Amino acid sequence: MNIVLGVGGGIAAYKSALLLRLFTEAGHSVTVIPTQASTKFVGVATWEALSGRPVTNDVFDAVDQVNHVRIGHEADLIVVAPATADLLARAAGGHADDLLTTTLLMARGPVLFAPAMHTEMWQHASTQANVATLRSRGVNVLDPAVGRLTGPDTGPGRLPEPEAIFAAAMALLGSPAPEALDTAQTCEKATEQPESPAVKQGSLSGVRVLITAGGTREPLDPVRFLGNKSSGKQGVALAEAALAAGADVTFVHAHMEVAAPAGAKLQRVETALELRAATLAAAASADVVIMAAAVADFRPSNVSQGKIKKRDDTADPIINLIRNPDILLEVVAHRAAANRRQLIVGFAAETGDEQGDARSYAEAKLQRKGCDLLVLNEVGPGESGSERVFGQDSNKVQILSLDGANPVQASGSKRTVANAVVALIAERLGTT
Repeated sequence: MNIVLGVGGGIAAYKSALLLRLFTEAGHSVTVIPTQASTKFVGVATWEALSGRPVTNDVFDAVDQVNHVRIGHEADLIVVAPATADLLARAAGGHADDLLTTTLLMARGPVLFAPAMHTEMWQHASTQANVATLRSRGVNVLDPAVGRLTGPDTGPGRLPEPEAIFAAAMALLGSPAPEALDTAQTCEKATEQPESPAVKQGSLSGVRVLITAGGTREPLDPVRFLGNKSSGKQGVALAEAALAAGADVTFVHAHMEVAAPAGAKLQRVETALELRAATLAAAASADVVIMAAAVADFRPSNVSQGKIKKRDDTADPIINLIRNPDILLEVVAHRAAANRRQLIVGFAAETGDEQGDARSYAEAKLQRKGCDLLVLNEVGPGESGSERVFGQDSNKVQILSLDGANPVQASGSKRTVANAVVALIAERLGTT
């Protein structure tokens, strides 16, 4: 495949050298187009050495080859990483003032932006409007990762890791990233059971899949919220597996610590009520619903319009909670009311106690909810004291069936677990 790698002018440009290596080692031909500003961070010589091709950002170089038209026409995919706030603005505005922006205007294939900037720049209304404009045109814009930025500050704005961008790019090309690139899987092979094979391409061709992911946040006041530890990693892995299988994926997500999957129809929500509205609307036309989001069971009954102050002369605030709707139960009820053929997959994060183990609680939940499959995550501290599921790159699940079929065990990387879930869905639909 012919891939164009656009490089914006940010400190994260050095990571794009690793992304370029992933593309070339996978057998793709890569043309690198750095912006003039980006060459202050990584020089042209580096890009030429790693790509094995001449590199320029000037529309007047090799005029006889009409590069500002030819490169975009010949590209099977254009990836821009890092995509700075300025680059996103110029792309949204349709600018054509250098070789990269003219190439973007001439693109015939998919385009993927991987943003990187400081948190305030990413969250600025102008940047968010530009991202919304690009997405409305069918351009794939990843959410930035959350983490350490250039200085001492942290937050959303960090460039997603090269492996994550590579996986998103391969999903757009219909060619899943090789499992060998999953470092978590590699580390686990010595101790875990054999990994599941990659999802069979085309096994969900034409199937409309709705996936919810991430953790909802319930506001207490303008600056505080009740949340949970969900990273969104398992939901993203499920979306990538479904996309690799050929599905038409709608991805409704709350807060995540990873980039949203490229190639899916994205909808960002914040609270459980917002997730409910988006899910019920999208589920009406879905063939499969996978409820992987970590939805808050409760929300504050009253949200303060101003920041709750901590004062020595006042009593500590008392926060009253009310139940959030049971979205999974509603999706099942809507299916029954509409007499719709639809496969519904729920997730259960459970712990055991003196009344029973995690499996027994999950089986009871499956009966109450009435979904077809329930993926059991046993959460809590592992043997080393770290979290077993939330935020980790690996997972171990049991997939329970309402019809009483034997549970399916899956363990390893979250991508491997996702493959197992999607393969079982394809089997149930008879599309394997």
